[in-house]
Amino acid sequence: MRRNDKSSLLFVLIFLLILSVTFSIMSVEARKHHTKKSKPRPHKHQKDKHGPEPEPDSRFPSPAPAPLPRYGFYNRTKSSIFDVLSFGAKGDGVSDDTKALIAAWKAACRVAGATVEIPSEFKFLIKPITLQGPCMPNLVLQIDGTLLAPPKVGSWPKSSLFQWINFKWLHNFTIQGNGIVDGQGFEWWGGSQSNSIQKKSKHIPEMKPTALRFYASYNVTVRDIKINNSPLCHLKFDSSGGIKVKNIHISSPENSPNTDGIHLQNTKDVEIQHSDIACGDDCVSIQTGCSNVHIHHISCGPGHGISLGGLGKDKSVACVSDIVVEKISLQNTLAGVRIKTWQGGIGSVKNVSFSSIQVWDVKVPIIIDQYYCDKHLCNNQTGAVAISGVEFNQIIGTYSVQPIHLACSNSVPCSDVDLIDIQLKPSSKYQSFQQALCWNSYGKSQAPLVPSSIDYCLRRDSGSVKRIARSHEHMC
Repeated sequence: MRRNDKSSLLFVLIFLLILSVTFSIMSVEARKHHTKKSKPRPHKHQKDKHGPEPEPDSRFPSPAPAPLPRYGFYNRTKSSIFDVLSFGAKGDGVSDDTKALIAAWKAACRVAGATVEIPSEFKFLIKPITLQGPCMPNLVLQIDGTLLAPPKVGSWPKSSLFQWINFKWLHNFTIQGNGIVDGQGFEWWGGSQSNSIQKKSKHIPEMKPTALRFYASYNVTVRDIKINNSPLCHLKFDSSGGIKVKNIHISSPENSPNTDGIHLQNTKDVEIQHSDIACGDDCVSIQTGCSNVHIHHISCGPGHGISLGGLGKDKSVACVSDIVVEKISLQNTLAGVRIKTWQGGIGSVKNVSFSSIQVWDVKVPIIIDQYYCDKHLCNNQTGAVAISGVEFNQIIGTYSVQPIHLACSNSVPCSDVDLIDIQLKPSSKYQSFQQALCWNSYGKSQAPLVPSSIDYCLRRDSGSVKRIARSHEHMC
């Protein structure tokens, strides 16, 4: 009986041991199977050992060697930031970081609210590129470091002389940051310097690149950054709308030719405010096709002032309307506020207001010139872009050459020009001055007016001049 009990107990123990071993083996196999199933697949932009890499977009250079971020494994904040260093940029100011910037841009373009980060304390050499949309909304280019253009003229492709960084087809886009966009334009300006330099610079192309250009873009904001030493214009908006520029700093030498600060063309609904601009041409240039532009709290100088035009070149149609320029300070500039049109042009400039303008040692603070010519001699032509509804109000300070210059067309006089509270005194730094020039301009003046000759500047209109101006408006 005891032998049977022992045999039964041994049998039970052996059975339990076999059952335990079997269960352990099954558990291990199950874990292996689960691990194999849940192994993450390579990101579609990462190299996959089991398949080919995706075909590159033929519109752009090949992407940088660094892989794109794996968005699924980051929280929302990190996954929306695309640092160019993560895409292979060196940031040493010498290596070509163009491909890294393009790769970061293409990745961020697909993510709503994304930021392309140009980090501080790094310098990135960028060759001419186009960063284009359409992109997901609220894309930001955060410039905290420095972007450098190629310093040598010969290193620029001949097909890329129109602009350095071109932004195209963007909506709801912002450029911001504490960094610098440096056009390194010194070699491009060589032809305007002394003869010895000009001989060395005979290979400089006539066309020069704009630093930052926006084309067909809407609801764009540019704020806080610095733009220095562009070969040509520093910041240009073409065929765009809903533009806001705030608290930017633009700087290039006084003798750098055609380096407009901000250039507007065929662009509507613009606000430019609280910015400092020093350059070799117009601080702000407003060209044909612009309307509803508000410019205020701008410091300009050196430069050529705030300008509408030149308009109507080569008998072209020019249309500009609803421009407000106010609370501007200008120092040591060629002009203060001005409208300039070419002879022979057609179209109209109307509803323009210049007010609360402070000038120091400005050569000619107030200008309307319908005989504009940028050469030594231009042919006389009949016809002109009509200018009407222009107000100069509270223009105060000192001039170094002439207080006011109104030279209006014989065939299309200026109409509805108002001169209100003009107080301009000769600068104590200069000795030779010209009298105010007023030719064929119609409107009214209101005291105080200094010099007193301004009171005789404007002629009374019987109505015929206004009819001439209105006859040109149908062109627009």
